[in-house]
Amino acid sequence: MLNENCMVWNVRGLNSRARRNVVRELVSQENISLLSLQETKLDDCPTNVVLETCGADFDFFFQPATNSYGGILLAWRRDAWSVTSPVIWSFSLSAKVTLLQSNETWWLTCVYGPQLDHEKMLFLDELREIRAACPGRWLV
Repeated sequence: MLNENCMVWNVRGLNSRARRNVVRELVSQENISLLSLQETKLDDCPTNVVLETCGADFDFFFQPATNSYGGILLAWRRDAWSVTSPVIWSFSLSAKVTLLQSNETWWLTCVYGPQLDHEKMLFLDELREIRAACPGRWLV
């Protein structure tokens, strides 16, 4: 049984300190150890932004936003999870996730789907390709 708290959230931007503080409070209050944030709206995600958003015990992978939309942050507490093999696609970020207490491993894909109709088929094709590239258990 999973004894760790995970959170997936469309944050609608992490470019303000106030927004990062709200996320940090929730991460702390709920003892979140694995966190996927969509729509960060960040072109770059320096370590200090992750520290402000999650705390000092977190490592992360990041997919940058494009033209101020999208952006994905996958962060985890290093004492609870091992996260490796990141693959950044057009609409997603995938990684191999291992819960350290049980050594259970699966693939995790965090998505920020497109808004334009002509890109939606590309997004679904991307998910099919990711599934083929990620053998075993997979969480989207």
